[in-house]
Amino acid sequence: MAYTPDPSHARPEGAKDATVEGVGVLTDALETIERARGHLYAFHQLTGQADLALDRAVELLREAGHAEMADRLVSELVGRDVIPGQWTFQIVEAYDEGYYAVFRALERDARNTLLGGRRHVYEAEMKRDRQP
Repeated sequence: MAYTPDPSHARPEGAKDATVEGVGVLTDALETIERARGHLYAFHQLTGQADLALDRAVELLREAGHAEMADRLVSELVGRDVIPGQWTFQIVEAYDEGYYAVFRALERDARNTLLGGRRHVYEAEMKRDRQP
């Protein structure tokens, strides 16, 4: 039995192939941005974990009699901005409120305007074409 997309994934009447494909490619690009955003959050969390681990390194180096190195870690690295004036949370916020928010809004607007708000129309048609 052939797959027929449910109405929420069906091509709107009059939608051109290039429109369906174009919105599909745009949605795929957004999915890639979602992955990039996840990596950005991982960067944020891993950097924070490493910064907190420095406290233990400083403590151990002081106990071992390496006060000069411990002092240097504290003065040059502990709590340091990852880029001038910014910790990772600020980078995440700027990304989320800027590029990411605009990308999501434009993808949603393209779907709403060009495909009646339907999601994954391109993929639903690909499924239909690839299944017997």
